[in-house]
Amino acid sequence: MGNYFNKEPPPPVVLVPPLFDFPPLAARTRMLESSYNMLFGKLGLKCLFEDYFEEARHFNTIFMLKPIDDPNVDMMATLSGPFNIKPEERIAGNASFRWQNDVDDPHTFMDLFVSNSDPVLRMRSCTYFPRYGFGVFGILPLLLKKRVTAEDYGVMGLRYGSGWLSAGVTVMPFAIKDQLPRSAWLVSKLGRLTFGVQYEPQYGSEDEMKYKNKLNWSCAIGYGVGSGCPLSPSFTFGLELAKSSQFIASFYQHAVVQRRVKNPFEESEVVGITNYIDFGFELQTRMDDAKISNNIPDSTIQLAASWQANKNFLLKTHAFCFL
Repeated sequence: MGNYFNKEPPPPVVLVPPLFDFPPLAARTRMLESSYNMLFGKLGLKCLFEDYFEEARHFNTIFMLKPIDDPNVDMMATLSGPFNIKPEERIAGNASFRWQNDVDDPHTFMDLFVSNSDPVLRMRSCTYFPRYGFGVFGILPLLLKKRVTAEDYGVMGLRYGSGWLSAGVTVMPFAIKDQLPRSAWLVSKLGRLTFGVQYEPQYGSEDEMKYKNKLNWSCAIGYGVGSGCPLSPSFTFGLELAKSSQFIASFYQHAVVQRRVKNPFEESEVVGITNYIDFGFELQTRMDDAKISNNIPDSTIQLAASWQANKNFLLKTHAFCFL
């Protein structure tokens, strides 16, 4: 009887809510992208600067359905457009059906994308072998109103990834003209430092060797601390010379903090909750002659921050200005 009345109270508990949007939508198809475009804090900055932000007087609605009986498939539909529809504007609608081999591993998947604009029907697929580090992927527009660019005929790629090296190449085998490769990248990680270079032959005439044109090359270096797990803090600082014409300096930090809270809907032993705070900064400065590329501003600055107070509340702010 004495032990029953002297029972020790339960230890204090700090809630750890899941991230508001994890994994982010951009990470679902990262195997179709160059590793150069995903590292150096670029994926985190892209989600921080773009997710949940829309143009003034515009809306965007996303629906996602995940059947309980088959967690390997899901369907997502999107509706976006202006509040006041003008004759030259219309509501954009699309839907995608996705299958992935493993619920916890999105690297091997296939999806079908349907839209009321080009491409009307597109298939994307990737097969990744984690034991060997090799992956094969492809993007094939099945239905188009009009095929204009070489990419409209499909893109295929081969990639290799390990703990310290990532390399890959993409080609357009179904294009009318021979344009090989479409892109190529090489990224290496040494401790906390990450180095990368990317080749995209977008400039130069067909007769010259495009790899000699400096505008087709980009290089970057990054310094990061943290495991990359969303439950642990991390930060990344990066410097990039994009297409030999733009210098980009960026910083991204993910902080995990705990605060004391009294929630009447929780048990009495719950004394705190974990919050996630993200901050991002990006400065772009043009390096080439202003007369050559008039469509690019001299300098731009972006700042964004987000605070997730619990599993249901996320606050974001974003500022963008020209210099």
